[in-house]
Amino acid sequence: MEKVLHKIANLINSNDGKIIIGISGHGASGKTTFAHNLIKLLGHEGVNYINTDPYIIGSHLRKYTILKYEYKNQYHQDKMTACHPSAHNIYALERDLKMVRDALDFYTIGTHYTESKLISSKNKVNIIEGMTVAFTDPNLYNLKVYLYTDGETELMRRGIRDVSERGTDINYLRKSHEERRIQYDLFMHPYHRNFDIVLKNSNENYILEKGCLINL
Repeated sequence: MEKVLHKIANLINSNDGKIIIGISGHGASGKTTFAHNLIKLLGHEGVNYINTDPYIIGSHLRKYTILKYEYKNQYHQDKMTACHPSAHNIYALERDLKMVRDALDFYTIGTHYTESKLISSKNKVNIIEGMTVAFTDPNLYNLKVYLYTDGETELMRRGIRDVSERGTDINYLRKSHEERRIQYDLFMHPYHRNFDIVLKNSNENYILEKGCLINL
């Protein structure tokens, strides 16, 4: 993982123009850690960072949207998760990406869990991280990185995060995980084909499944 991070950082540092990097993957894929480690390598000055969680429709609304789908010759019906494109305000993020490309200043979306902050046109590097990135126009980015892990690792990571940090009931988490993972396989993972770099990771190692470092 460190080798990939350093290669991206070196590529960015060798380029003089404005750069937009999209980093995506399912929940607990390691995308946020990857983004923050990249920012550390680059230095915080001169870097805009947008987390796309505020572009996801709230779970208190998504619970009223029931999806019907087929998976491995079986029919399923469950509430919409954030793995479905319709759970995201895609056009809002695309609008903001175009503002970055047009060198316009704007403020990020403020929520009860994150403060609004200025995205400055003076900054060269723009890192956009989160699930919503996967569903937006890939041509709006100079480089796109996708991370994912297997279902067992995802459940373990979500258990640590959601149970210990957010107070989620472990039995509810296990019950919802299977359908969440199915929706991920059906509705989100196919978008990994639009990314330049694809990393499959676990707590032990990572596999670089696709590694095209394009000229920025």
